[in-house]
Parts: sequence; structure tokens; C-alpha cells
Amino acid sequence: MALSFCGNDRGSNAYSVDKGVLDNGCFVDALNLVPHVFLLFITFPILFIGWGSQSSKVQIHHNTWLHFPGHNLRWILTFTLLFVHVCEIAEGIVSNTWMESNHLHLFLPALMGFIAATTSVVYYHNIETANFPKLLLALFIYWILAFITKMIKLWKFAEASLGVQYLRFCITALLVVLYGLLMAVEINVIRVRKYVFFANPQRVKPPEDLQDLGVRFLQPFVNLLSKATYWWMNPLIIGAHKRPIELKKIGKLPIAMRALTNYIRLKDSYEEQRQKTEDPEKSPSIWKSMYQAFGGPILLSSTFRYMADLLGFAGPLCISGITANMTFGVFFMSSTELLQNTSVLAVLLFLALVLQRTFLQASYYVTIETGINLRGALLAMIYNKILRLSTSNMSMGEMTLGQINNLVAIETNQLMWFLFLCPNLWAMPVQIIMGVILLYYLLGDSALIGAGVILLLAPVQYLIATKLADTQKSTLDYSTDRLKKTTEILKGIKLLKLYAWENIFCDRVEETRGKELTSLKTFALYTSMSILFLLSPAKAFASLALFHILVTPLFLLSTVVRFAVKALVSVQKLSEFLQSDEIGDDSWRNGEMYMSLEVGKKYKYHGDVSAHTRICTLNVWSHLQSLGQLTMIVGQVGCGKSSLLLAMLGEMQTISGKVYWSKLPDYEILFDGSIRYSVAYAAQKSWLLNATVEENITFGSPFNKQRYKAVIDACSLQPDIDLLPFGDQTEIGERGINLSGGQRQRICVARALYQNTNIVFLDDPFSALDIHLSDHLMQEGILKFLQDDKRTLVLVTHKLQYLIHADWIIAMKDGSVLREGTLKDIQTHDVELYEHWKTLMNRQDQELEKETEMESQTTLERKTLRRAFYSREAKNQIDDEDEEEEVEEDDDDNMSTTTSRRSKIQWKMCCRYLSSGGFLMVFLMVSSKLAKHSVMVAIDYWLAAWTSSNPHNQSLADPFLNATNYTQNDDTQISQHLSYVPVFIILCGAAIALCLITSLTVEFLGVAAATNLHHNLLNKIIHAPIRFFDVTPLGQILNRFSADTNIIDQHIPPTLESLTRSTLLCLSAIGVIAFVTPAFLIALVPLAVAFYFIQKYFRVASKDLQDLDDSTQLPLLCHFSETAEGLTTIRAFRHEARFKQRMLELTDTNNTAYLFLSAANRWLEVRTDYLGAVIVLTAAVAAIWSTSQSGLVGLGLTYALTVTNYLNWVVRNLADLEVQMAAVKKVNSFLSTESENYEGSMDVSQVPEDWPQHGEIKIHDLCVRYDTMLKPVLKHVNAHINPGQKVGICGRTGSGKSSLSLAFFNMVDVFEGKIVIDGIDICKLPLQTLRSRLSIILQDPVLFSGSIRLNLDPERTCTDDRLWEALEIAQLKNMVKALPGGLDAVVTEGGENFSVGQRQLFCLARAFVRKSSILIMDEATASIDMATENILQKVVMTAFADRTVVTIAHLVSSILEAEQVLVFSSGTLVECDSAPNLLAQENSLFSILVRTHK
Repeated sequence: MALSFCGNDRGSNAYSVDKGVLDNGCFVDALNLVPHVFLLFITFPILFIGWGSQSSKVQIHHNTWLHFPGHNLRWILTFTLLFVHVCEIAEGIVSNTWMESNHLHLFLPALMGFIAATTSVVYYHNIETANFPKLLLALFIYWILAFITKMIKLWKFAEASLGVQYLRFCITALLVVLYGLLMAVEINVIRVRKYVFFANPQRVKPPEDLQDLGVRFLQPFVNLLSKATYWWMNPLIIGAHKRPIELKKIGKLPIAMRALTNYIRLKDSYEEQRQKTEDPEKSPSIWKSMYQAFGGPILLSSTFRYMADLLGFAGPLCISGITANMTFGVFFMSSTELLQNTSVLAVLLFLALVLQRTFLQASYYVTIETGINLRGALLAMIYNKILRLSTSNMSMGEMTLGQINNLVAIETNQLMWFLFLCPNLWAMPVQIIMGVILLYYLLGDSALIGAGVILLLAPVQYLIATKLADTQKSTLDYSTDRLKKTTEILKGIKLLKLYAWENIFCDRVEETRGKELTSLKTFALYTSMSILFLLSPAKAFASLALFHILVTPLFLLSTVVRFAVKALVSVQKLSEFLQSDEIGDDSWRNGEMYMSLEVGKKYKYHGDVSAHTRICTLNVWSHLQSLGQLTMIVGQVGCGKSSLLLAMLGEMQTISGKVYWSKLPDYEILFDGSIRYSVAYAAQKSWLLNATVEENITFGSPFNKQRYKAVIDACSLQPDIDLLPFGDQTEIGERGINLSGGQRQRICVARALYQNTNIVFLDDPFSALDIHLSDHLMQEGILKFLQDDKRTLVLVTHKLQYLIHADWIIAMKDGSVLREGTLKDIQTHDVELYEHWKTLMNRQDQELEKETEMESQTTLERKTLRRAFYSREAKNQIDDEDEEEEVEEDDDDNMSTTTSRRSKIQWKMCCRYLSSGGFLMVFLMVSSKLAKHSVMVAIDYWLAAWTSSNPHNQSLADPFLNATNYTQNDDTQISQHLSYVPVFIILCGAAIALCLITSLTVEFLGVAAATNLHHNLLNKIIHAPIRFFDVTPLGQILNRFSADTNIIDQHIPPTLESLTRSTLLCLSAIGVIAFVTPAFLIALVPLAVAFYFIQKYFRVASKDLQDLDDSTQLPLLCHFSETAEGLTTIRAFRHEARFKQRMLELTDTNNTAYLFLSAANRWLEVRTDYLGAVIVLTAAVAAIWSTSQSGLVGLGLTYALTVTNYLNWVVRNLADLEVQMAAVKKVNSFLSTESENYEGSMDVSQVPEDWPQHGEIKIHDLCVRYDTMLKPVLKHVNAHINPGQKVGICGRTGSGKSSLSLAFFNMVDVFEGKIVIDGIDICKLPLQTLRSRLSIILQDPVLFSGSIRLNLDPERTCTDDRLWEALEIAQLKNMVKALPGGLDAVVTEGGENFSVGQRQLFCLARAFVRKSSILIMDEATASIDMATENILQKVVMTAFADRTVVTIAHLVSSILEAEQVLVFSSGTLVECDSAPNLLAQENSLFSILVRTHK
């Protein structure tokens, strides 16, 4: 048949125009071609020239992007237009088949219309990007022409009385409407932009965000198609393959999403709520304010969600239509007939799927974006509140750091997650109701029974969900507890090893871990049950696609309900926090009032050791008389000195009285015109930022080199800075962990000195410094630097020898002022006090004179610092070797290498993880999984066969369960039909059982692996040599126990489960489709290739983005806890604004990473969903062409529908597993640590029970080193110590004194010589025995949380009398008696509820409890005040009269009475004799040491 436009049917004169030109239908159709051709003619050259010129500037940057008015509407209308054109083409082609010859005019104009519509949208997009609206005229003319031509066609149809019942009439009418609307949109653009017909066109700039090149998150600015498919993410995700995504690459957030913008929105609505609530006690509703601030987007998202859900029902309906195989229509097709064409249905099914998925992803995206905005706003709100918290809240423990961290890390995330799931809350009921109605329509009454069963299970689900939430909470409690115990162990590891207590404490952790695992197991059980309850009814109704639609909302319902409950709790906590006390307004700090002469000031202070509420009355006599005055506050421990400072800063609750700050004289206005009102304050407990040393000292002030240098010299920080790997640009780790106490304190003092403020408050700055440093600081820093600056200084101190420098002295006792005045006043008025001071001063002066070592403690600190850093560098080199293959190659290098290293999942680690779970469990898991999926497929197949064999397969809409509708006429067939039932029941039973078994095996495999990994990790680390802890940063070890263990416990098992399930589901689905319609396999190849590339690119990008998200979250949490710890300092310095700014930056960075991560997830899901839709389309087309039983075709298509749901889960889980396996890798890297040799060559039974009986120590030719790689620290030492001798060891820093004390405990590598105690070589003894028979008192006091009894005697071997006796010797008996509970009184973490001196005394008591005949004191008196130290010396002399005591001394004065003195110099023993003998020799090193300090 020849092709002709109007056809050449016999007897038709297609080309005659007798009745008038427009009455010829063919001519009207030809007329319709004109506008389309016109548009193509005009636009192609423009596009061509445009693109040609653009290719020169490779990528147009987004600074010219704009949306013309009506942008989104235009896109939606154009897509609808395209869809209608497709319908028109289809109708034309189908109608054409009914004619004798081909009538091109039936479908050719429609085809051209389709091409023109596509061109119009491409053209429009290019005009918009180039912001050149004049070219829109072409489109405007096109819409008008198209509208007119279609209008003529419609009018002619109406004339010929062809009405709505004909499809072509409907299509034409629709087109008229669409063209009309598009015309209106175009007119609107002209109206707004005035680019034509108006004299002054409007100049429009792109949005502010796009002018800022830093903004890379383009979702709000791209066109609709790119928004829906995340097309703008392509360069990022594909680029991730070449080089990792860094923070620079993801840029800044658009303004509307920044934390500040959202904070202002939320705060405004919160304040509004606050004004609405009349009752000031009642807190404003956070829910309402959240709704007010973020309600709009949530409603939008819900709308998308509804549309997606309604489209979801199209799938099953189309399937039932396709399987029911209907017939064709006539020339003028009626509207229903097109829908009965199976090919048309297949295309419709495809379009419905694509649309549904697009809507669903859009809904997800909008909620996620809103959730992120809400989180940013909440974080800013919490942070602003933290900055206003009253200090008494913190010290009274009403608000602990832990609570604040939880608010930040957990509660805000709970709310964010709740928002994510929010649309589900209202979408679910609709889904369920619609589902039941449709089922009823298809299946009749049996549907209602099924729905009833499902609804009955809902409350059970809810019960299980609440149980799950409870177990989750208890797991969390146990793991926090376990972490606390682990942290303590790691902080006190040296003490635990020296006392051989590591196993006792290890068991404490294991006990808590046991509880944690039990609750994990219950959690696993409940999870399995909840899965079971869902799947049983679903299985009974088998693969009915609609039941899938019903089951999902029910499954999600329990989750959403659980999250809603959690969100309620979180909001409760938040509002409590936002309502808590704030500090008063401190306007008086700005000197509004002059200072009166006498100020009676009372204020309450909480938080004594015994938690008495003390009332301090302070009579502060015109305290700061003139600028540049030095005031000192002295008094015993705990008499309220620090509290006085805090009260002056306005941090205390003032009961009565006032603090007056005088206005400054005019000349004190500084060079920058600002007045110094902030106070430089150095707290007693040093507080450092997680930043470089320099940033810690300048603390936000402008950097002034000369001043900085002066401050560093005054605090003698230069030697310490020289030791740091990057000088003062070294990051000080989390809370300054890698510095010693003295170094941290000096940095804090340096910060106070550096700030340009009038007033400086120093709270006991000398407590962690040795005498030399204190003197240097006093002379250089305080007397010289501050006096030159004319700054007023208030100093709290214990060092009385500095009183002579004070201009004014305040002596305090028990919370009130005992005396004040100058030193002369006190000398004349209170002789007794002065005498008391004088005796103490003499003691301190003596110390200074007889101080042996130039810079005892400090040098020691520097030594440890050096050791820590250099060893860490050595360790880093080893790490670098592992990472060398990860170094980025150059771009021109072949790309495959870089790709392979970043896209490989660590299969080794997977094996390691599975083997930790045990091979039996792995085998069980694999086999049960396979069995379960085979059974599921079998059930579905059985059903399909059953329905196909149905004797009266009247094409009820659904082919599956119509076994109920047949008449009793053909008995044989019916009986054969019923024989399917028993097999079906057996299969269902098997499926349900297997479901339970598989989910349990996976969960228990996870628990077993977690148990093993943690147990091995803990044992390895606890038994590692002490050197390991010197080289490995504490934070790194703790991370293995917190974050990594948590991932292994709670994240890997579900990911593994989900991954195996979705992979097997996809595979079984593809298998079934291929079995039903083998032709499908051909189409599978390109689909598989596309899928492979999508997942390959996505996994790399996702891993990078996930790392970014994790790495940006940590600084944010740290910043919160830092702020909460250093509140007083920040407020004293008045740096709140700077810290707020920093917090907003950190939040935004983290939110950017998270937004990109979720956008990448959407990118993946849209792509996999479209792939799934294509799979459904190919399966449907293959089914239509092939001739299978209708039941099997339905089966294949239903399976194809499920694939869309699971494809993206396969990729997401792969990516997640890859990230989570890193945790196993990190834990594994610690499992290769060497342990100490605990065995020893002697058996425990050979050691006498009471060894060492006498305490005689012989040292033969001893050589010691810290590590086989390092030089020896002691060389060939020989000495003999008689039983009961009091021995002193001294020498300059680094001479090896402390190494000797460690050698007694075999803590270091003794590679030559031996130490023999009471006839036994200690190197042969099992470590446990050796260390448990000696006692030592360390320099740093370590206490563990628990009871006093636990701290003195964790082994529980001593009687109470013995403990009391020890406490009495250590002068602590009365204090402990006063505590509630006596020996069982609580010790908080790190012993924070006792002063440092008291802690040191507890350590003494601990040594006395262990009745060993040898006591070693390693510089034990460094942090005790004079009075206590005197007592100590006496105690040692009396209580230990018959034991051997080895004292390692910093202050030579403490060993002048020693019976034997060992003097070391650079690792060798140079002198050994009694003290008087050595002093008698003029040129002995000992006498030189003593003399140089006289």
C-alpha cells in the first residue's frame, strides 16, 4: 500500500474540497502541522548558534541562572502536553489499522507536535540559562498558532456531532486547553518581565545564592526536570570517581537552608508561643512553634506522598488488565477502547510507575530538607541556651555535660527522623483504606477477612514496637556505663598495671558488656517477631500485588509510631532544657554604678564535697582600689576562694548584696575605641579549645607578634612549643588531652595575659606548676607584664611566699572573709595569723632553696610530651605505609588504579566479621536464607498454576484468588482444582517458619560477632604493654570502644540482613520473569550494564559523602561540649558571639554534607526506580508477545513490580556495609597488638605466700629500655638495699629515676642484668604475682568512680578495720566518716568530688592497705600543700618503720634524712651512700645538687 498523507481508500475522494476547505478532515489535520513546523524552523538555528557559541566557554556557571515567572507550571504543562501527544499518536496508529490504506494524517501531525513540544522545552531552558527573554517571542507565537489550529479542529468535530464518547474528541479538547494555558503562562512572563511591548524591560538579577560561587547545592535553583531527577548531581557523583569529594567541593549552603535563617524562624515562632501562654510557668509549645516555622514544606511533601500512593494502585490494576487480554476498537475509537489495548496498558503501567516514583522521591527530599533545616534551628536554639545557663545548674548536677551532649547528638536527630517519617503518618490510613476498598472490589468478602487479620495484628505490632524501644534504651544505658568504665581503665591504666588490678577492672567492663549483649539479644528476638507478624498474613494472601501495598504501610506504621513516641520524649526534654535557669543580667559589669566604699555581699554557693549549701558572707572592702593593683585571695582548701571570683563574674546566685564595677577613667579608652569591660579569667581547672596552641592563646583577639612572644616567655611555654611537631600551630587534641596538666594550665594563664582587658582573674594558676615555673610566672608574667599594662589583677593562690608582692590581701575561712588589708595591716592586727603564715612561708622558701632539680615537674612533662609525639610520629609512619596505596595518582595517570582502591568493599573484613560470628552461624544463615526465598517463589508459582487451572477462569479482574467464583458443574475438574490446597498450606507453614529462622540467625550471628570482637579487643588492649598507651592517643582507643563497637553491635547486622534479603529478592524476581517470558533475558543485558554503572558511581560518592558527614559531625559535638565546659571562661571574656558564629558554621558544614548525602541517595533511587520501571515495561511487553498462561504472566509482572522497590536497597546497603566494615577494620588493627608476657618462667606455687618477707633488693648490672627500638634509659646499674632501709633516689631530669621505679614492676624492657628481691629474680615471676606483692604511690593521683572501698581494695580481701586504719594513717579518717555511707561513700568520675590533695592522700591509703614490705613513692608529694606533706613524711617514718621505702624525689629536702641515697646521672648510677656522707664530700654530685639550690 502506497503511503499518502490523506490515504487513498477506494471510492474516497480524500482531496476534494467541495463542501468547503475546512470541512475536509485531512486538510484540517494538515493545517495542524503548520505551527509545529514553524517552531522547529525558527528554534533550530537559534539553538544551534547558541550551543555553538557556548561550547567555547566550556561550562556556563550558574551565576546567570534564573527562573522566569511560571517556571514550574510551564514544565508541568509541557510534560502533560507530551503525554497527551503520545496518546494522540497511539490513537492515530490504532485507528489507522482499521483503514484500507495508510492515513498518515491520523498520526503524523501528532508526531510532529510531540517533537515540537520537546523542542519548546529545550529551547526554553536554554533561554532561561542565558537570561535572554526576548527570544521567548517565538514560543509565544507558536502557542497562539497551535491554539488556533486545534480550536478549528475541535469546532469541526463538534459540528460533525462527534462527542465525548470518542477518544479523538477528548484528546483534541485537552490539547486546546493545554495550549491555552501555555499561552497564558507566556503572557504572564511578558507582563512581569516587560521584555517586549514595554519601554523599560525589567532588569532581573539571579538569586543572591547563585551570585555566590561558593554555593554548590543547586536543588532549589535548577529546572523542574533536573529537580525531579537530580540531574545536577551528575558531575559531582561521576567526578567522585576521579578524586574524592572534599568539603571544598560541596561548598556552602544556600541562605534559606542555613542554620541562622532557620533559627530565626523557629525562635520567632517560639517567642510568639511564649507570649500566647498566659501562665509564665507553662513552657511554650515546641510542637506548635515547629509547625509554624516548618509546616508548609511538610504539607507539600505530604501532597507529593498522596499522589505517589494513589498512583501506586495503578500498577496492580494495569497488571490485572494486561492479564485479562482484551480486544480492539473501531475507526473513531471510543474512549474506553484504547484502555483495553494491552500494549497501551503496558505503556500506561510504565508511566504510572515513573510518575509514582518521582513523586515519592520528591516527597522524601522535601521532608529531608525540612528535617535538616529543623535540626539546624534546634541546634542553634540549644546552643544559645547553653551560653545563658546558670553555673549553679552545672555544678549542682541538674544539667550534666552528658545531658547536653545527648540533647545535641540524640534528641535533635530524633526530631529530624520523626520529620522524615512524618508524611507517612497521614499517608498510611489513606493507603490502607484505598487498599481494602480495591481488594473488596476484586475479591469480594474474602478481602475483608484478610484486611481484618492484618488490622488485628496492628496492636500486636505496636506492643512489640514499644518493647523494642525499651530494650533499645536499656542497651544505650548499658553501653554508656560500659564506656565510662572503659575510659576510667584507660586513664588509669598505669596504676592498674602497677597494682595488678587490670583483670578486676576488666571484669567490671565485661559484666556491663554482658548486660548490654543480653538486651541486644532481646532486641533481636523482638525484631524477628515483628517481621514474622507482618509476613504471615502477607504470605497467606501470597503475591497479590495489592497486599504488598497494604503490608508496607502497616510495617512502617509501627516504626512511625515508635518514632512519634521518641519525638514526644525528645520534645519534652528540649522544653525542660529551654526552661531551665539562666544567669542574671549582668549589666552592672558595664560599670553603670560607681563603687561604694563598703559592699556587703552575700551569695549562695552549692557543691561542697559533702554537698552542704554554704552561705558565704563576703565583706569586700572597696576591693579594686586603683588600676594596676594586685589583690591576692588566700585560705585553706575549700573556703570559697574560687566562689568569690565566680561571684564577681556574676556566675553565682546572689542572695543579697551587690558587686560594683567602677566606670573607667576617660583615658582608658583603647586605641580601637572600644572599652575593656571583659575580664580575662583563667579557671582553676584548665580549659582548652580543640584548636592550635596559638588560637588557644590569642582566643579570638587580633594577633600581635611582640605581645604574643612576651606572653609565651612569661609563661615559659617556648620549650614546650618547640617540642610540638608543628610548633604553636599544633592542634591540641580533644580537650587538650595530649598535654600535661602544667602545660595546659600555663596555656590558660597565657590566654588571660594576652587578652587586652583591664581586669585579670587568675584562679590558682600555680597549682599544677613546679616552683621554678611558678616563680618565673610570678616575676615575669604577673609582676612585670601585667603591672606594665596597668591591669588590675585578682589572684587566688596557695603559695604564701608571694604575699609580699600583694597590694591587698583577702584571707578567707569557711566562706567568709577572715581578714583583709595589706600585709603590714595583717602583721599588726592579727599576729597569730601572720605567724601561722610565716611558718608556712618558711617551709615553702626552704623548698625553693633546696629544690634539687632545675625544672623538675615541667621537664618531666616535656619528656612525656616528646615521647608521646615522636613515638606517635613513628607510628604514623607505619600507618602511612598502609595508606600509601591510597595516595591519589595524578589525573593523567590511568584512572583504573584510583578507582579500584576506592570502590572495593573490604571483603577481607567481611570474612573477618563473619568468622567472628562463627562458621556454624554463617552456614545456618546462608542455607536458611536460600531455603526461605525458594519456598516463597514456590508458593507464588503454585498459586499461579492453581489459578491458571481454575476450570472457570472467567476473567475476573484479578487472576489469582478467584477460586471462589465458579459453579458446580464440572466435578472432576473441581476436585483436581481443590487438590492444590494441602500443598499450598504446607508451603505457607514452611515459609513462616523459615522467616523466623532466618531473621533470628542473622541477628544472632551479629550478636556473636559483636561479643567476640569486643572481648578480644578489650583483652588485647588491657594487657598491652604500657608503651602502647604512650604512643596511641587515648581518643583513638576510646573510639574503638564507642563508635566502632556501636556500629558492629547495632548497624552491621540489620544492614547485612537487608542486603541479603533485597539481593535474593531481586534475583528470584528476575529468575521468575525469565522463566515466564524468556525473551526478557535479552533486554536484561543493557539493564544490567546500566545498573552496574549506577551503583559503581554511587558507592564511591556515597562513601565520600558519608565520611564527610561523619567527620563534620564530630567537631560540632565537640564544640558543644567544649562550650558547656568552658562556660565561665567564655562569659568572662565576653566571647559569646564568636562562639555562636563558630557553631553556626560547624552546623552548616555538617548540614551541607548531610544534604548532599541525602540528595545522592535520591539520585540513586530515582535512577534505580526508573530502571525498575523499564524492567516492568519490558516484562509486560515480553508477556504480551509471548503466549503464556494468564496466571503466570500475572506472576511475572507482580515480581517485576517488587524489583523496583528492592533495586535501590541493594545499592544503598552495599554502600552502607562498605562504610560500616571500616569499623571492623579499625577494631581489627588493634587486635594485632603485642601483649605483655604475663606468664613468667616460675610457677606461682614456687613463690612463698608471704614473699617478699624482708624487702631486701639487689640490683645487678641492670639495663633498661622502653622499647626494643629505643636507646637504653638505665645502663649497668648495681645497688644493694637492705631490708627496712629508707632510700632516696635523686638526679636531674631524664636521669632515669622513674624508669628505675618502673623496672621494679617489670613494666619496661629489662634486657640485661636483673633485680633480685628476697632471693627471687623478678623477671622470672608471673607479672600478676610480682605486681600484687609490691606497692607504689604515683605522682598523679588516680581514683575510679565507685565507692571509697572499691578504690582502696578492689579485690575485696581486707576487713573494714584494716581500711579504717589505712585511712587514719593518711589523715582521711575524719573526712570519710563525715561522708554519707562512710567507706561506701560515692567517688565520682576521676574523683572530682575530692580536692587534688585529698586524692593524693587516698592513693597513700591505698598503698598502706596493701601490707607490702616494699613501698615505692614516685614523687608522691608534688601536689600536696605543706601541712599535709609534713604529716605524710611523719607517717612514712612511723607506719613504715620496718619496711623498705624507696622515695624518688624532686625536692632534695625530702630525702636529706634517708639512710641511703642513689644519685643518677643520664642513666647511670654515679653515687651511692648515706646522705650525710655524701654531703660531707665537697665535690659529690649530691652536694652540688643541694648547694646549687641554696
